[in-house]
Amino acid sequence: MEREREHDLKILTSVLDTLRLMEDGTTPQENDKHGSEWYRTLVEEVNDLATVVDPDGTITYVSPAVTRVLGYNPDELVGQAGYEFVHPEDRERNADALETVLSNPSKSEIVEVRFRHADGSWRWIEATMRNRLDGDIIDGILLSSRDITERKEYEAEARELAEEYEALLNNVEDAIFLINVEEGEDSVRFEFERLSPSYERQTGITTEEVQGQTPRDVFSEEQGAELEANYHRCVNAGEPISYQEELQVGEGARFWQTKLAPVVNDGEITRLIGVTRNVTERVERERQLRQQNERLEEFSSVVSHDLRNPLNVAQGRATLLAEQVESDHLDPLVQALDRMEAIVEDTLTLARQGNTISETESINLTDLVGKCWGTVDTEDATIEIVDEMTFQGDPDRLRHVFENLFRNAVEHGGPDVTIRVGCHDETDIYVEDDGPGIPVEKREEVFDPGHSSAQGGTGFGLTIVKRIVQAHGWEVSITDGTDGGARFEIETAEQREFV
Repeated sequence: MEREREHDLKILTSVLDTLRLMEDGTTPQENDKHGSEWYRTLVEEVNDLATVVDPDGTITYVSPAVTRVLGYNPDELVGQAGYEFVHPEDRERNADALETVLSNPSKSEIVEVRFRHADGSWRWIEATMRNRLDGDIIDGILLSSRDITERKEYEAEARELAEEYEALLNNVEDAIFLINVEEGEDSVRFEFERLSPSYERQTGITTEEVQGQTPRDVFSEEQGAELEANYHRCVNAGEPISYQEELQVGEGARFWQTKLAPVVNDGEITRLIGVTRNVTERVERERQLRQQNERLEEFSSVVSHDLRNPLNVAQGRATLLAEQVESDHLDPLVQALDRMEAIVEDTLTLARQGNTISETESINLTDLVGKCWGTVDTEDATIEIVDEMTFQGDPDRLRHVFENLFRNAVEHGGPDVTIRVGCHDETDIYVEDDGPGIPVEKREEVFDPGHSSAQGGTGFGLTIVKRIVQAHGWEVSITDGTDGGARFEIETAEQREFV
């Protein structure tokens, strides 16, 4: 670039020298076949703007290109003080450059300033100054200038994007990593370029340690190959991909939920940007939940087969006995047997409904609530559906959730309790009542198996609610209702999923 500018300056100087001679009445040498028109055309067509100023900064000459570049006729500028057209914030820089070439005639100086356009706007100009005061023809400071407004605007946008990029990289909680993609003739090489501070904190690995290295260099051959397989998958797809991977980088970081996106330049993928989240605790929790469900399934199978049959026999005999004799002990006996049957049913439900949801479908909240309300003995209770919404879930399992929440509200709020169902934060669901509520210190333990504050309750209802909610990948919590009762809030996957 500098060599090209030197060449342009030589051409401009030569042309200006010749034009001055012509303006003085001197003709080119007879063997010069081009003539004055050739020189004038060259000055008019050259992209750079040629200007001559005296030591005080007064413009003594400006080429016709000024009309195209800045909208002035040359006569409008000749005789004017050049600094008056320079932006006030740039005048000192312009004066320093002029002083430099005045004090060092052999040195050229490049300066970037904003120059006022004829329409009043400001245009960025890059000017190269050369001292030609000792020349017989130019006798001034020669400036070769070009409009760099678009470049400056691009640079400003780039700086703004860079600042936003740095802010994102330095402050986002998720770990971010950048991978360079170098395509060879027969293979693709992936190299770590940069890691975000969050990545470094979570893994203990720094950018300095991995920069320029491949995943196989940083991690083991086996783990590196697994990472590169996903990188290849993203490159081949040419679009973002999401996946869960197992990568042991510390005692507390093993499982990661990752989203990988390609960066395309001139039709080629040159970089991959990865955003990853440590989900080890969630994965371990899911594993523990599956193990608990398996043990509970084993237990419930024993209960179902070994307890239900003799229970049914006892219930049948109690019914026959009631037909034959009268006794104050029969009603308590039948109630006890019925409660045992309810415990068996809830135990089986708890075991079978807590498995992770694999298939979901669109559910209308109003339809689901209506079906559940019709199957529960609600006595004189009132149901209010505050909001309409649809969401993804397993409708069969979710019926157990709402049926148990309705039953719980009636058991604790009384036969005339009012129950409201709606949504909050657009994607989450709540069920609340106007009953006595649940004390803060009791809100966690009410989900424990066997916990019940209602007479005759099995203690499994809210446990079933929590297990089915967790099987969907959601969370359930208890807070105060609008009218002081209990409010169960279900935070759905739409709110919690990894983005």
